[in-house]
Amino acid sequence: MLTKLLVGHFRCFERFEADFQPGCNVLVGANGLGKTSMLEAACLLLRLQSPRTTRLAEVVRHEQRGLLVDGFFNGAHLQFYYSTERKKLALDSVEQRTATEYLRCGRVMWFSNADVDIVREGGEVRRRFMDFVASQMEPAYRKALRDYDRALRSRNLLLKAPIPAWKQINAFDEPLLSAGQILMQTRQELVTALRPLAQLSHNNISGARERLDFAYQPNATASFPAALHAAQAEDARLRQTTVGPHRDELSLTLATRPATLGSEGQQRTLVLALRLAAARLLEAHFGAPPLLLLDDIFGELDLARRTALLEQLPKNSQQLIATTQREWLPPSLKANVLELQRAD
Repeated sequence: MLTKLLVGHFRCFERFEADFQPGCNVLVGANGLGKTSMLEAACLLLRLQSPRTTRLAEVVRHEQRGLLVDGFFNGAHLQFYYSTERKKLALDSVEQRTATEYLRCGRVMWFSNADVDIVREGGEVRRRFMDFVASQMEPAYRKALRDYDRALRSRNLLLKAPIPAWKQINAFDEPLLSAGQILMQTRQELVTALRPLAQLSHNNISGARERLDFAYQPNATASFPAALHAAQAEDARLRQTTVGPHRDELSLTLATRPATLGSEGQQRTLVLALRLAAARLLEAHFGAPPLLLLDDIFGELDLARRTALLEQLPKNSQQLIATTQREWLPPSLKANVLELQRAD
């Protein structure tokens, strides 16, 4: 459980501190007061990444050099300082040389209106969803993802030369293949485990009106080493690596039709089912549910789907819910309400 969260120089906040309780915590306030930023800070504290951007420099308050997130989760004191010059991690006031022990403290699942982009946008968004879940379940995945990205950037840089130097380019094939195989295997295992959980959640939220299905589609459909070698001519022509996990896909269907053809309500239900399935998978894997961060999603749902979603949340989970209105909260929901007020 997250009991305390403090942020400094984080987006709109010079400094802000909040205490949370077990179960449901609701952050209520008008738009622009920082409700989403508080949820984002909780995710950054536990996972060292923002669910809203891949560049942490964008999160630092305007005209400040760095940011701080500080909090207590399950009794552990977590501190993360970030600036463009340096990063600093501390666990129980002991500075950490690596993030390994720090990241073992807690898991997170993020829900947002922008999740509909998992259906509507390109494959990068779907890969980011798989990476967010897989890196929490398997510590080796996070390292493999970083190793793969590093090798891919170096290989692509060399491919941009007027005359590709294949001896130098091929030197990055081994780390690319080694890390890539880990990514592909873990993604396949993740999607296989997620499918039945997502289908169950989808049936419960939608009333079983249409069947959800999805499948992992690796870009290298045969042998990755053979595919990489066979793509040399195309790589040279396009001056970039054209084969590998950086082009993997997650195909999504509703009633056997591409999910992109579904209505807005169907698409939103689909991504909610994916997030719920991921939360349940993390709960099963670690024996405890992740911290659930729900960013103003209930206003987009009708009463039936809103009620169904609340019922589908893992029973013993702690939830931080951001909303502009509190009237929709059911009387049976015993929530700790935090009112955000505009500063005078």
